[in-house]
Amino acid sequence: MWQFIIIICAFIFLLVPEKHALHMFQQNRYELTRFTTWLKENKITIFKDNIVVLFSFILLLVLSFVSSETLVYILSSICLLLLAFLLITKEKKKNYIKPLVYTGRVKRQIVVLNALVFILFFVLSKFSTKLLPALLLLIAYYGIWLLIYPMACVTTPIEKAVQNYYINDAKKMLQNHGNLKIVGITGSYGKTSTKNVVRAILSQKYNTLMTPSSFNTPMGITRTIREMLKPIHEIFVCEMGADKVGDITELMNFVHPQVGIVTSIGPQHLQTFKTQENITHEKMQMIEMLPKDGVGILNYDNELIRNYKVKNPVKIITYGIQNENVDYRAVDIQYHPTGSSFTVVHQNERIALTTKLLGELNILNILSAIACARNYGISWNVIEKGVKEMKQVEHRLELKKINGYTFIDDAFNANPSGAHMAVTVLGNMPNHKYIVTPGMIDLGERQSEINYQFGKDMIDNVDFVILVGKEQTAPIYKGLTENGYPENQILVVNHVREAFTYIYSHASTSDTILLENDLPDAFSK
Repeated sequence: MWQFIIIICAFIFLLVPEKHALHMFQQNRYELTRFTTWLKENKITIFKDNIVVLFSFILLLVLSFVSSETLVYILSSICLLLLAFLLITKEKKKNYIKPLVYTGRVKRQIVVLNALVFILFFVLSKFSTKLLPALLLLIAYYGIWLLIYPMACVTTPIEKAVQNYYINDAKKMLQNHGNLKIVGITGSYGKTSTKNVVRAILSQKYNTLMTPSSFNTPMGITRTIREMLKPIHEIFVCEMGADKVGDITELMNFVHPQVGIVTSIGPQHLQTFKTQENITHEKMQMIEMLPKDGVGILNYDNELIRNYKVKNPVKIITYGIQNENVDYRAVDIQYHPTGSSFTVVHQNERIALTTKLLGELNILNILSAIACARNYGISWNVIEKGVKEMKQVEHRLELKKINGYTFIDDAFNANPSGAHMAVTVLGNMPNHKYIVTPGMIDLGERQSEINYQFGKDMIDNVDFVILVGKEQTAPIYKGLTENGYPENQILVVNHVREAFTYIYSHASTSDTILLENDLPDAFSK
């Protein structure tokens, strides 16, 4: 009887730590290798996060030796319920940057995880020992992290089978669509911005579908095709992401684009790619796997792309700003509070354009879209209209007003090149300039070095720096202070809410605030 009661109490207590473990597994993309790395880096935090649980375990352990079994079970049940109330209350006060999303996959994981917990609890209960309550507490709060591994082993084959079914269905839809033109876009950064810009111009003439948001994985692309692709669509603009070797190859075999755009190659996802050579090779599979009558559009300002020897005999169109030897080049670039203006040079033509978008990277994105549009026979007049009317891309150097204050929202997935460009754009803005950032992650052994340089880049462009998370922003702080930036112009906070509180009490509405990167909760520390 008491064993049954204590198991029920343990399951109630389990709710919060189980949710936390699943949340972090989701933010690590359901990949055990990434989850393991995260767990190693955060194991001390997990133990310290709720020290009262550790003390409760020690208390139950002591009780098991000095009290009767009935008293141990009564006190333990009360203890577990009080702890459950404490954790649930604490959980309700948390404002996660990216909360746990209860997808079908997560729901299946919950079922399997709870089944494993029940089996483990049932086995332990057979020992009928006074140590049972302490063991249940230990497993429910700390052991749940390790149970993620057998859960993943059980659910991964199921998820793979589900994914393959839907992917094959999406492949058939593409094959049966007729004369659908497909544009593939990849790169270490700039993919989503480029995708939006390409669609904005192509849709001036063609009925165009693009993968929404950051739907750049096999399942994201599958959802787009199955839920959004209609017979009226003439062009499908497909963003393709990769964070490990083989990802682009898999997506190219799935989508089969006729036009491929590589926006950039750099030190992104080094933790999983391991080397820059692996990144370069994988991204350039976008061009190597095009059909022989395909077209590759390449950013020749990027040294790694420029120096890569393409083996596929497809037509190559190049673009750039710094590099003069390209097919499409932007010159006479000017930034202002409402956007940018520049001139495109193509052969003997010079076309003046204006756009709401900010930054050299966005102008590079526009150049790639222009090359794609010209390849599809779109006139310069139509292109000019498309560039002028295109909307700013959400969270990517997006100029916006929040509570009357001027923000440059570049919160999505900062990268070294993009972060450098963002602070340069900020430096060209009037009045005082603020930056709010948690720094950059997923950069392997070069992470500290790149964040240190990020700090140095801020010095001549930013009047006040707000760093979110003391630990991961330490290299930025070092890059600032070791190169002469005043410490009294740096504020380190634990949460972005504190940053906004400071901004609203110190900045004026004529100032500009750059929001650079927005890390998931798993990486904010």
